[in-house]
Amino acid sequence: MMKRVYKLTILSLLGLLIFLTGCSTRKEIKSYPSEAQIQGELKPVGYSIQVGAYSKVENALHMTDILREHGIEAYYFRHKSGLYKVRFGEFSFRTKAEEKAQNLIYRNIIPEFFIIDPSISSPSAIPLSRREALRNNLVETAINYHGLPYCWGGTSPDIGFDCSGLAVAVYRLNGLALPRTCHEQYASGIPVSNNNIQSGDLVFFAKSGKKNISHVGIYVGNGKFIHASARNKKIRTDSLNHSYYRTHFVGARRYIR
Repeated sequence: MMKRVYKLTILSLLGLLIFLTGCSTRKEIKSYPSEAQIQGELKPVGYSIQVGAYSKVENALHMTDILREHGIEAYYFRHKSGLYKVRFGEFSFRTKAEEKAQNLIYRNIIPEFFIIDPSISSPSAIPLSRREALRNNLVETAINYHGLPYCWGGTSPDIGFDCSGLAVAVYRLNGLALPRTCHEQYASGIPVSNNNIQSGDLVFFAKSGKKNISHVGIYVGNGKFIHASARNKKIRTDSLNHSYYRTHFVGARRYIR
């Protein structure tokens, strides 16, 4: 009888330890990252696959949904030609990207493709002369999404539209690979003071007590940022001085150095 009680006590203590550890882990993930977690350096994107050239945004959204149904994270964007294109993938070698695309054609998932070469070789060593141009390009890319519906992690009113996916798409189209979630994006950037936010930096918000990062936008200058709004179901511009965003603002992060 004593042995049985002893075993139950040990199991209870182990269960309690696991429970406490789990709670601690969940709390740690949701809280702000420590300075040691902040990396401040992005890797360049690899070769990616581009499909379609659509005159209607609905067709680009449809192709994006098809790819997502097959487990492929894809995003669409408005090309300077006015057409909407879909892009996905990150491959170290061009041959790998071509093999993937040919496989998707064989399975009748995509109709055609074009391989996109990496555009930046070393993001941590961007020349000073190029940084301003890159910032301008990031803003132009973000503005090009203005007013469009967004499709990445969420495509319906009940799920919401993915703000961090917009940031990923804008940076990828300029050759830089951001982490996927707003928590990871916050942790990987260089902290920026409120009076030193520059175009292309990301701005972050939290819903409750400024403890849990819940939203991200792309700063475009003059106190304004572009973001994928779940409430408005589209990409829009808002001001950091708006009472709601001023109250929930957590801070800004920079990835170009």
